[in-house]
Amino acid sequence: MAEDRTAWLGIDLGTQSVRALAVTVDGDVLGSGVAPLRGRRDGIRHEQGAGDWWGAMCTASRAALHSIDRVRIGGLAVCGTSGTVLLTDGEGRPVGPALMYDDGRAAAEAGRAREAGLLVQNGWGLPKALWLVREYGVARQAGADAAVRQAHVRLAHQPDVIVARLTGHPVSTDSSHALKTAYDLEHDTWPYAAFAELGLPDGLLPDVVGPGTLLGEVCAAAAERTGIPAGTPVIAGMTDGCAAQIASGALREGSWNSVLGTTLVLKGVSSTPLRDGTGVVYNHRAPDGNWWPGGASSVGAGVLAAHVPAAGPAAMDARAAAFEPSGALAYPLVSPGERFPFLAPDATAFVLGEPASDADLWAALLQGVGLTERLCLDYLHHLGAPLDGPLTFTGGAARSPYWNRLRADILGRLVRVPEETEPALGMAALAAYGTGAARTLADAAEAMVRIRTVLEPRPGRTALFVDPYTRFVGELEQRGWLPASVAAHARARANLDTAGS
Repeated sequence: MAEDRTAWLGIDLGTQSVRALAVTVDGDVLGSGVAPLRGRRDGIRHEQGAGDWWGAMCTASRAALHSIDRVRIGGLAVCGTSGTVLLTDGEGRPVGPALMYDDGRAAAEAGRAREAGLLVQNGWGLPKALWLVREYGVARQAGADAAVRQAHVRLAHQPDVIVARLTGHPVSTDSSHALKTAYDLEHDTWPYAAFAELGLPDGLLPDVVGPGTLLGEVCAAAAERTGIPAGTPVIAGMTDGCAAQIASGALREGSWNSVLGTTLVLKGVSSTPLRDGTGVVYNHRAPDGNWWPGGASSVGAGVLAAHVPAAGPAAMDARAAAFEPSGALAYPLVSPGERFPFLAPDATAFVLGEPASDADLWAALLQGVGLTERLCLDYLHHLGAPLDGPLTFTGGAARSPYWNRLRADILGRLVRVPEETEPALGMAALAAYGTGAARTLADAAEAMVRIRTVLEPRPGRTALFVDPYTRFVGELEQRGWLPASVAAHARARANLDTAGS
């Protein structure tokens, strides 16, 4: 009789879907599942319902586990979109919609938070928390029990409500998701004095634990809905960007991971925090004590959705190869406002020049993401980040061989693409580490991650994009979004690779 195997379950609460992967410690993906999500977008508004997350999670986990035989689930961890928050009651049940990471309605609250001395961006969780308290807090509660009801309102990050359903009780949040709600990772505390100045209610903020901490076990009711065995350990996760970084295996100092999904996220590893007085780059704290500096841009594959014909993305990729470089120059923001490599709440997408065809426009959009990605790396170099380690591509867009090749050429550096590029794999590795199956998180990730492709940049192709890059940098500077010092640094490096030279 075959010996039972152990797998770890990673769950990724994405923008457009929930994904689940069951992975062995040596990287065999035994099962996978996905379920779609729909949000409500209207201008700067972007909301989702936590009930939809739970339903999709149940569908995805059942799909991942339904055909697995004689496999023990050693543990699970959940990641979510960074900066997505909502309010819950004392039992962990939502009392309103979730404001997604790119919801733009809390700009005024972000300004108030910065006046209180907190280095936050408009789309971060703290401004949204202030907005939610105003919209769904005491002022909106009627009746004599308003204060009592408000006292039980709690702020939750996206994975918190799912983990509460899995364990059957409210849970602490992880410090990775708490970062954008202004949690002080260096001192391991909430900035209570600033919160008091902002008028946040006492008791609103959850307790915080480090990623990889045991939060509880899957309860019987959740086991029936999800197919995950009751008693399975539930481990505190990290944000989707950090999860993708784990899935890339880029956990040694100087390594970087570029996550290209709906939007673009870059994260690396440093022994010390990377200081950025503008707040563009922020630092996550890894379970092993290292720092993971990085930032999240508003460009990404999400912009392609409106341009996909019936032929599909692969066919468009093949046609786009004839336009290197494109006759047009694109800055493909998914939604208004930019967060990295500069802060510009008023930034808007643009396409300069007349694309010769829909294929040329497709090429311009792909290249625009690559040019922004290059500028992100140049900004990190400007701050003194260690960039000499390997660069890995993950995220949904890494499934496109053409786009991977194009990005490697634009960046002018060697790139690795793992066999499995999903953040859910990173959560499986974190679950393995959190349950003691690996000595370090880096060990767990390197055992699970399998590199599928290594891409060498083609110097001739890289040279073709020097002029578009300098024009792109100049356009962003001329519009007042990109600081002159950063633009000058980028131009000085236009003929170099992005590996820290």
